[in-house]
Amino acid sequence: MHLPRIALVNSDDVVIGFEDKDRVHAQGLLHRAFSILICNTNGQMLIHQRAFNKYHSPGLWTNACCSHLTEGDVMENVIHERLQHEMGISCPLEHLFTFHYTIKFDNGLTENEIDWVYLGRYDGFPNPNPSEVASWKWVDISYLLNDISENPRSYTYWFKHILSNYSDKILTICSQNVIASS
Repeated sequence: MHLPRIALVNSDDVVIGFEDKDRVHAQGLLHRAFSILICNTNGQMLIHQRAFNKYHSPGLWTNACCSHLTEGDVMENVIHERLQHEMGISCPLEHLFTFHYTIKFDNGLTENEIDWVYLGRYDGFPNPNPSEVASWKWVDISYLLNDISENPRSYTYWFKHILSNYSDKILTICSQNVIASS
């Protein structure tokens, strides 16, 4: 199977080329990624359990969708394509912030990413791709923050980083337009 070529970036997040995904992660090259957070009108967040055959972090819970900028694509297209591919949903997405992280996994692979974080609003039931997603659920963000604190090994590194560093901003945005209980 041919893995896609993903965008290599410099420390200023300027694309400087493309390389095979497996080589990027084997060598820990700096690259561009994205993470999509999805909230519903009840202020809950959509999370999913990564498929057990994923090349790293299999079976861990994470945000609705995450991937990389691929060669020949632009962020505004690839974010929607991947959300549809992974979770079977489509909704408008807003860029919230960007951050850099590096984590070396037990299998020798390294994520060295500048991660663009997007937020979308969606009500309904996703139709996830079983090659990407083992399970999914809507969760209250306060429950999620508590569970991450109590069970950190159950969640992906980048998702924990996003919520531990930006939870106030995410809570504020996700609680907007919450349906009031009658």
